[in-house]
Amino acid sequence: MTKPERTRDDADATEPEREAKKKRNSLGEELEVDTPLYDRAAHQLRCGPYDQDASSSVTEANGARVEEMTKEEEEEEDLSSFTPKSPIRKPYIPDELSDPTVYPEIHAAFEDAQAKYIEKLCRRTALFTSKYRRKEARSCLFNHEHLHPIREAAKRAVLHAAKSVIRLSSSVEGEPLTNCCGLWIDWDRESKTGTILTTAHLIRSKHPVEDHWIGRDEYDIKANVTVHLRDGTTAEGHYLYHQEHYDLAFFKVRVDEQVQFPYFNGNVHCGQDVFRLGRDQSMDLRITHGRVEYWNPASVERYHYMYFLHEQDDYLCDDDGGPVIDLEGKVVGLINNHLSASFVPSSILEKCVGLWTKFGCIPRLHLGMRFDSMRLLDPINVEKMWRMHNIEDGLIVEEVSKDSHAEKRGICFGDIIECFNGKRISTTIELENMLLVRCKDHFDQGNKLNAKINVSIQVFHPEERLRRTINLNVEVSDHGEIITKGTYPITSTEETSATVQSSQNVAGLKCLAAC
Repeated sequence: MTKPERTRDDADATEPEREAKKKRNSLGEELEVDTPLYDRAAHQLRCGPYDQDASSSVTEANGARVEEMTKEEEEEEDLSSFTPKSPIRKPYIPDELSDPTVYPEIHAAFEDAQAKYIEKLCRRTALFTSKYRRKEARSCLFNHEHLHPIREAAKRAVLHAAKSVIRLSSSVEGEPLTNCCGLWIDWDRESKTGTILTTAHLIRSKHPVEDHWIGRDEYDIKANVTVHLRDGTTAEGHYLYHQEHYDLAFFKVRVDEQVQFPYFNGNVHCGQDVFRLGRDQSMDLRITHGRVEYWNPASVERYHYMYFLHEQDDYLCDDDGGPVIDLEGKVVGLINNHLSASFVPSSILEKCVGLWTKFGCIPRLHLGMRFDSMRLLDPINVEKMWRMHNIEDGLIVEEVSKDSHAEKRGICFGDIIECFNGKRISTTIELENMLLVRCKDHFDQGNKLNAKINVSIQVFHPEERLRRTINLNVEVSDHGEIITKGTYPITSTEETSATVQSSQNVAGLKCLAAC
């Protein structure tokens, strides 16, 4: 065993003092077997090694501990800064002294010792490391037997990803608004400022209807936002930007220490094991296991979501704005709860963050239509469309916005969009990614928001069994897209219009039956 260097005290000591110190190092004196590990290591650093032949296995382990310490650690460690605490011993009165009338002084001393013991015990049990302070595990990784095959990998993934997850709360004029989670996505070393990505639900002040396509939600960008940091402190969050269509928001906050950023994985697939992460009001981590699902959204939902399927008894906390991660700890989506457990997939999320970072906004093309994906229908329906129309891929038009360019070009409910700009699109996620890439190209060319650009689409009209290519003139906007219902008033002087509308309704029903 390599001997540690002599301490400064050794160098300055006289010969008699060094001889005395050697005697004190012998086994059985000062360094006892039940001495705490940190005391024994400190003793070795102060006094040097003791005789190896007389050492027990415990002292050899401590010597190995000293071997591992570098010279820098030896110089920096201040042994005088730590005073070993007295051991916790529960006082008691021997049986022969149990009569308080005979031994009142003994019993009085016992009461005093008992009070000190309880005080010391309470201090120790109040530590977060105490089993009395540790909560019963709620995590699915602790008590779900069906997760045994992936438990260890999942633990590593969760603990890695959790370092970038924070909690936020908002209020307006002192009244609580909501609680959300978020992710660190940037940190500036010079200004000590971190950037947070979260859901715009954090500042959503009004949500009168469930239908997102109506566009009646309101957001208060002056809401007070509190960022709850991992060390238990809080800081004020400053609004930077929010995007209503994707319901994303960005905030900055002063944070002195560098934060950890997540890794993103845009290749998420149906049936994949994933975990939702969030934090409760105590900043404790909340974990929910589930699997990725992808289906056509409800008519009131945006169509850029994927979904999270979980066991009914799993605990879902207020993790809106938190990440969905894979078994490598990479973020595959951002939770954006609406009617169901929905999340924005990372393929869209990364493009949104990139656009905002580069251009200060997240532009999107407003096509004036709402779609369902043929690929996500029941195979019976897909096979029928192929059998009747020789089509098995594309986006089915579910609604066309009133007075939109798509309506003016004759696109109707039930038509099938096969291609956008010459590229086949199978799902609405693919469509959203295509729209974001097109917007990036638009801005890279020096263009701005609220401009009009052309999009070429190939549409199949099932009623006429006609396929044609149309150029749509659509708006570039960072607002939430609104789909206006196609309505009109009936008056006694508009019978002709009513007859025309009736014919269109009949045609629409025939189109539906054909599909």
